[in-house]
Amino acid sequence: MTPKSPTYNTRIAVFPGTFDPFTIGHYSVVMRALDMFDNIIVAIGINDTKNPCFTVQTRCDIIRKVFANEPRVSVVTYSALTVDVAREIGAKYILRGVRTAQDFEFEKNLADINRNLSGIETVLLYSLPEHAFISSSVVRELLRYGRDVTEFLPPGVKLQ
Repeated sequence: MTPKSPTYNTRIAVFPGTFDPFTIGHYSVVMRALDMFDNIIVAIGINDTKNPCFTVQTRCDIIRKVFANEPRVSVVTYSALTVDVAREIGAKYILRGVRTAQDFEFEKNLADINRNLSGIETVLLYSLPEHAFISSSVVRELLRYGRDVTEFLPPGVKLQ
């Protein structure tokens, strides 16, 4: 994990997730959040209890390619608590996307825990209506049945 060194008062947000795969919804959250933050670290969580479809390296490569022309976005991997990673890289915020009321309830509880543990605030961005039904799980399922998922992925991303 080697993101850019923060400068004084730089607004850095960590955007954590499995990103298996990184969808157009994730992309939209990052692009919209760039208006609020100086740097966004997309943090790919490595969770031994999950069986990802794509390797960590593939997920990193996809996200780096998507943001190749955006120097304010970088990618790290981690296998610790998100708040510990945020502290380590100097982030004062955790960025999360919300699609549904059910997502909101889950994210609110997580935000409360994270704030209690670390003082780090969570910023929730609601998905755009046209992305509300898109999830990594849905994209994986469509891929499993050989469907084209191009419209659910960031520009230029192709998955097979």
